[in-house]
Amino acid sequence: MALFIRLLICIFIGCATLSFYIEKLNELTELRLQIPLLSKEVKEIQEKNLELSYEISQFESPVFLIQLARKPQFSHLKYPLTTEVVCLPEKLDP
Repeated sequence: MALFIRLLICIFIGCATLSFYIEKLNELTELRLQIPLLSKEVKEIQEKNLELSYEISQFESPVFLIQLARKPQFSHLKYPLTTEVVCLPEKLDP
């Protein structure tokens, strides 16, 4: 009788361990399936960042800024005098 109970306990522990192992494999497989989707999303974000950095560089180009300065809605703006400009030295890291 004791041998039968030990055998049942061993079978139960083996089934529980196997069930736990299969559950972990399922979680791992689920994460592996998400990798291509996430990498696609990261690639799209990088492409969008590249596009936005290009637009920023186009917006900050001197030619575009001069064209903006010539427009009537910006005619009230003026260049500062050299006495109005404050230059701060850059902090150098050691």
